[in-house]
Amino acid sequence: MTALTKLFRTTTFRLSLTYLALFSAAAAVAIFYIYWNTTVLLTRQLHQTIDAELKGLAEQYKAGGQAQLVRTVAERSQTPGNSLYLVADQEGHRIAGNLSAISPELWNSVGPVEFVYSRPAPGGTEARLAFANVFRLAGGYRLIVGRDIEERRELARVIWSAMLWGLGVMAVFGIGGGYLVSRNLLARIDAVAATTRTIMEGDLTGRLPVSGSGDELDRLSESLNLMLARIEQLMAGLREVSDNIAHDLKTPLNRLRNRVEAALRESHDEPAYREALERTIEEADGLIKTFNALLSIARLEAGAGGENREVLDVSALLSDVAELYEPVADERGLVLRAEASEPIFIRADRQLLGQAIANLIDNAIKYGAPDSCQGGNGPKPEIGIKAKAVGAMAEIVVSDRGPGVPGAERERVLERFVRLEASRSEPGSGLGLSLVAAVARLHGGRLQLEDNQPGLRVVLSLPADAVLNGATAQLAPGAELGRA
Repeated sequence: MTALTKLFRTTTFRLSLTYLALFSAAAAVAIFYIYWNTTVLLTRQLHQTIDAELKGLAEQYKAGGQAQLVRTVAERSQTPGNSLYLVADQEGHRIAGNLSAISPELWNSVGPVEFVYSRPAPGGTEARLAFANVFRLAGGYRLIVGRDIEERRELARVIWSAMLWGLGVMAVFGIGGGYLVSRNLLARIDAVAATTRTIMEGDLTGRLPVSGSGDELDRLSESLNLMLARIEQLMAGLREVSDNIAHDLKTPLNRLRNRVEAALRESHDEPAYREALERTIEEADGLIKTFNALLSIARLEAGAGGENREVLDVSALLSDVAELYEPVADERGLVLRAEASEPIFIRADRQLLGQAIANLIDNAIKYGAPDSCQGGNGPKPEIGIKAKAVGAMAEIVVSDRGPGVPGAERERVLERFVRLEASRSEPGSGLGLSLVAAVARLHGGRLQLEDNQPGLRVVLSLPADAVLNGATAQLAPGAELGRA
């Protein structure tokens, strides 16, 4: 397919031709209507003028006979204008009037008739169109009264010429404009197609071109570019997860395999084999938990989950989860203190939100103890858990007095399998905060890490449209606010 054929087959060019045809038809109809109305008006005026002339001449004929008619015609013939007169005898010789000669067809006609006559003009004579009424008088005489209508014929020629030239110019500009617009649009479409082919070949960094005009193609390109950016981000995350899985799960899998090989290679009694199997099951459970966490994060980031949303009291849920972790905190020499000023009702998935709060508390217990408290006899460090309404936001705050997270690392630790060097001594996979961040995004909220001076302050916020004031909340019939 040639470039010109491709251009002519574009929708834009076809629309341009369609609009050109419609507009040309409308213009032709309008011009014809104007011409027709103008012709009708001029014809009516012509007949009225000739009828008035005939009425006057008839009165003169009645008053003085043929002699008076001849004198009147002779006088009127001297007046400049478009009026035409002729009184001829039975032989066709002119007696009076400004018509020098008439054709046999006109001589033999009776009543209204159009004819062509000649009159003197610079450089000779010219043929002109006229309209007249022919009357036969007594004795074979003829009376012809008419008017020159060459100007009307000239007007018709001008109108038709203007219409043809106008339609021709319109066609040139219409086809030319359609060609230019189609070429411009086709160039943009070709650029988009080239970019999409590049993307299909695997280069997700490609973006659709934006001209900056703000038209519908620009808006479409911007939306698709946002989609491509999101796809690139997800693919990068997938590659990163794959790499992290390959690196972070390689060690426990090797350890699991070596333990089994050692148990098979060495001769042990039943208790030794049982211990080896128990430790193997423990390692397998850890791997299963890691994979379950990965699957949960993937489902949440894909927008799945959270189908069982209900109106629940964040303060009550927070207290329930904190109560479960109090013995764990006490074993680590920490005090878990939960605070909630008033009931705060939100619409959320109870299980997912409970898991997120549990992950935050678990992280605080693991990494929230200051180094100076290990083995000391002073007061136990506190881990604060608080639920509060800040304006139109519901915030769940978990704070500790541990080493905290450096400001440059706070965004990175929300990614999967990211663990700081200080946390390598504790068991875990680096997926806890990633799961909390995914739960926050699923509910339209956000997770922020802040400096607690010293320690870390984690804030889980829910958006304004998910918050119901505790004092004025109107629960739906059947809504349950029971404790988790």
